[in-house]
Amino acid sequence: MALWGNNDAKGSGGTVSLDYSTLVVTGSGTTFGQVGAAATGDVIRFGVVGGTYFGDAVIVGIASTTQLSIASTTGLSGASIASTDFQISQLPKYTVLDSRWSQTNTGYEPYIYGVEDAGTESSRNTSYKLTHAGWVGVTTYNDANGTLRVKSETLVAMSGITTGNAPVFPPA
Repeated sequence: MALWGNNDAKGSGGTVSLDYSTLVVTGSGTTFGQVGAAATGDVIRFGVVGGTYFGDAVIVGIASTTQLSIASTTGLSGASIASTDFQISQLPKYTVLDSRWSQTNTGYEPYIYGVEDAGTESSRNTSYKLTHAGWVGVTTYNDANGTLRVKSETLVAMSGITTGNAPVFPPA
């Protein structure tokens, strides 16, 4: 199983709920395990950035089109996840267990984006300016004066990445 892929936009229709005690995700209207949908080794992203975002977890098993298992809840906020929108990504799996990208942090918003070449170009004249396409970690926060600050880190520089998940990069 690869440590990352090149798809940040795998099929993710429906909603999901998580049982923290069993690490089982139950979906409604989902297609887990089908071609182009969630697969073992992918990352499930619970919620929506800019709305309620709960964090990420690595998928370790798929029981059916409506049920899968995750490895841990380390990358999640700890809040209840029920009838929640989700996305499936092939982002670098190690980031799920890295506290810098965890949703348990307060005071700033960390997120891993899959950025294609066009995203790099469109970010040039914004506060989200990037130097590479690939898997990019972006952390935003407001400083003591209320000014938006953006820090980015290229985790995996690569071309050929497929994006399309929300939020798009750079944010509008």
